[in-house]
Amino acid sequence: MESILIEHGVVVTLDARRRVIRDGAVMIQGSGIIEVGKTGELHRKYAPEHTIDASRKLVIPGLIDCHVHLAQALIRGCADDVALIDWLGKYVWPLQGNYDRQDGRISARLCMLEMIKSGTTSFIESMIHTRYGFDGIANAVEESGMRGCLAKTIMDMPAYGRKQMMHPGMVEDGEKSLYETGQMIDRWNGKADGRIRVWFGPRSLGACSKSVYERIADEASRRKAGITMHLCEVREDVKYARRKFGKSPVAFAKEVGLLGPRTVLAHAVWLADRDIGILSKARTSVCHCPSSNSKLASGIAPVPEMLERGVNVALGCDGGPSNNTYDMIREMKLAACIHKARLLDPMTMPAQSVLEMATIGGARAIGMQNQLGTLEPGKLADIVLVNLDSVHMVPNNNYVSDLVYAGCGADVDTVIVDGEVIMEHRNVKTLNEHEIIQRARERASGLLERTGLKPMND
Repeated sequence: MESILIEHGVVVTLDARRRVIRDGAVMIQGSGIIEVGKTGELHRKYAPEHTIDASRKLVIPGLIDCHVHLAQALIRGCADDVALIDWLGKYVWPLQGNYDRQDGRISARLCMLEMIKSGTTSFIESMIHTRYGFDGIANAVEESGMRGCLAKTIMDMPAYGRKQMMHPGMVEDGEKSLYETGQMIDRWNGKADGRIRVWFGPRSLGACSKSVYERIADEASRRKAGITMHLCEVREDVKYARRKFGKSPVAFAKEVGLLGPRTVLAHAVWLADRDIGILSKARTSVCHCPSSNSKLASGIAPVPEMLERGVNVALGCDGGPSNNTYDMIREMKLAACIHKARLLDPMTMPAQSVLEMATIGGARAIGMQNQLGTLEPGKLADIVLVNLDSVHMVPNNNYVSDLVYAGCGADVDTVIVDGEVIMEHRNVKTLNEHEIIQRARERASGLLERTGLKPMND
């Protein structure tokens, strides 16, 4: 087991005391952290096989993106400035409905390359459609060195409660999608030294029957697997649930057994006060996606209200067509600013709280709060080094604020997952950047041609 000493950095521990250690060091043995402290102290105690000079760099826990669509990296920029129904019906679903497994794999690799280069070490993939090729995507996660919770799409109702049907290529059979999820759990859960876990990914209300939701809840409980789904993303979701079930989407999710500490709800924009209480009591996590919700004009989730009531809130970038980047550092800034404007309160959602959402909050959401989210002994060594010499970060008056308000993914220098350096000085070691970019352009061009959509540049 190799040892690494990260030295001379500004270590933002996010531990219980929220220590920030100048001229700090982190000692890694194998996959874990064995000590955090001052560089001089750790130098006297250890003789590491490798050292990483973190001078003029922030050393932070790896960022955790709790709502990702791996397959959508390939359709970045294909559905911008369009109303939601057209966005789905005319662009996103037809494009995704024409994917083949090679498209799914290269899109996943492109997405993970971007996440690594912007400091994300773990993620929740919300819905892997059968046509994307689950095995190829899981293999790509293993290759990348990242941690991934991979949710298999489950659905049995293609209408989404509207006259407009989904693209035929996106429709899945309920029995088959449930069966395939079980297969993927048996095949992939716990693989890649525990970096891969398989979750249940039911589609949102209108695409699953009540009985399928109940079966998902039962099966996830039996297998101790996670569940992630879109809920209350748009106002129409609430109207549909009231009309169909006579209750809010959150109350319905509770009724069918979907809520609990192993469930992560994406978006949760349209919540009533009673809904927040239900989520808090059930210990269900929420993933806030401010860029996606803003771009699609879905609304602004009541995140400060949720945090005040004890709901665990994580952060997510969503997908290529709804956000256009998978950069969690950029996402943190919007999460910090948007609620200040909504509540007319400059003190709400401080930088520290938002960084916690992207680290500790994410760790809780994926059930790994005892292994990830902070830099302290006993935790796994998922660590990111961020350059403080970028001109927009200088003069470094407040390290956490600099990161959240001034930083961007391009400031990330080095990424470590499970004690392995997967990016060093912006050179990703696990993925071939040039090949991925070239193949992504080729696959995207072929996809647009098959779909019959013209790129915006034409």
